[in-house]
Amino acid sequence: MDIRSTIELNNGVHMPLFGLGVFLSKEGTEVEYAVKTALDNGYIHIDTAAVYGNERGVGKAVRASGIPRKQLFVTTKVWNSDQGYQSTLKAFDRSMDRLGLDYADLYLIHWPKGELSTETWKALEEIYSTGKTKAIGVSNFLVHHLQDLLPHCKIVPMVNQVEFHPYLQQPELQKFCAEKGIRFEAWSPIMKGKVNEIPVLQALSIKYGKTPVQITLRWEIQKQIVTIPKSVKAERIIGNASIFDFEITPEDMAAIDRLDKHQRIGADPDNFNF
Repeated sequence: MDIRSTIELNNGVHMPLFGLGVFLSKEGTEVEYAVKTALDNGYIHIDTAAVYGNERGVGKAVRASGIPRKQLFVTTKVWNSDQGYQSTLKAFDRSMDRLGLDYADLYLIHWPKGELSTETWKALEEIYSTGKTKAIGVSNFLVHHLQDLLPHCKIVPMVNQVEFHPYLQQPELQKFCAEKGIRFEAWSPIMKGKVNEIPVLQALSIKYGKTPVQITLRWEIQKQIVTIPKSVKAERIIGNASIFDFEITPEDMAAIDRLDKHQRIGADPDNFNF
């Protein structure tokens, strides 16, 4: 396993297991530098969203990298205020204009919005049918959101990107997604750095000679969960990717599994107001 290792989605597309998230990375120099640093250090997967306000910078850095487009994997997402059939089609075109790319690798519904997301999904299926995105999926969908959506799907979502880390593992959602062939992807995988404060991870850090952050990220990719830690600092972007030269034992994987507290640090998909 290395930084370019992939998993296969239910449509045969290969998605890199590891990538860079750019939530809260400022448009312009900051996000451009973060993406450039990542790509210069072997990353091939970048995750953005319309609401992040930094698609232009992401696209600029991707285009400037000199890396052939087909070797990279770029995700973006439709925001809640743009959900609906026609509005999603227009929102996708705006995202692609800002990115300056011919296609997206993955396009996601950012949050579940009930029946409105059913119309949004029809738009994603339409976009997918044209080849303008290589894969489509959802984000922040719990089991009941998926149960509501799936009867209306001609195409089963390929990915569900959700909050996932040692304190929020969502085993029922993981199981449901696995049964439906929907790949699990983790946002906030290191709990905004709070994994550094967890004693079990501190002990494993000493054992493996890695940071608690690196232990956590390694645990996630060993579980075959796509993982996109966010940073704008070069040393952290490089450090986050230094997880391919060791392997966590099954016993230690199980010890991390036991940390689950069903504890969110982000918004609750059943109770949000945006």
